[in-house]
Amino acid sequence: MKLYLLKNGVNPRRVRIFLAEKRVRLGTDLPFEEFDMEENKGHKQLAYLAKNPMGTLPALELDDGTVIAESVAICRYVEEMITEPVLMGRGALGAATVEMWNRRMELELLLPTIDVFVHTHPFWVGRRPQIADWGAARRTHLVDRMKWLDGELQAHPFIAGDTYSIADITAQVALLTARGALKLAIPDDHVHLARWYAAVSSRPSARA
Repeated sequence: MKLYLLKNGVNPRRVRIFLAEKRVRLGTDLPFEEFDMEENKGHKQLAYLAKNPMGTLPALELDDGTVIAESVAICRYVEEMITEPVLMGRGALGAATVEMWNRRMELELLLPTIDVFVHTHPFWVGRRPQIADWGAARRTHLVDRMKWLDGELQAHPFIAGDTYSIADITAQVALLTARGALKLAIPDDHVHLARWYAAVSSRPSARA
């Protein structure tokens, strides 16, 4: 197998953290190739597009040549291959609960973060069309959703309940990107969100 990643990519980081939680060591247990968006743009070359015509990252190439793209799909494959620790829910209700919360974290945190980055950050000038008003609106949405999540975390230590899951990874990556790229940190009065963020950031996998 071989994993294709994008340096500093948001979704590739989700997979890196997931693999670290599964104790899979990149480069030792799983070969990988990492592209740089600013330099080699290898994910836009014909060799990579032949594997994944969408040109997106990450992607996991299996030994038989099958290519799995999309970060959650890759995580689902790994979850089935390496069953412990469970990161996508145990049993029917557990799996559904984690799926629900992970989807919420994608829609309410991760996608708004990416939208603000693409539509307001200087990095994307000339690379993609930017709509400043949309970026501003999504930033307002993101701030509101951080407050909402702070309230939700009063009731349980992790996003989907009592145990760490892929939903935490998605939220963790979103807020890390918001803090770094958007200069949007967790407000001081969001004590529950701040407690959660400190906990997930202290895990060894956070450095993956």
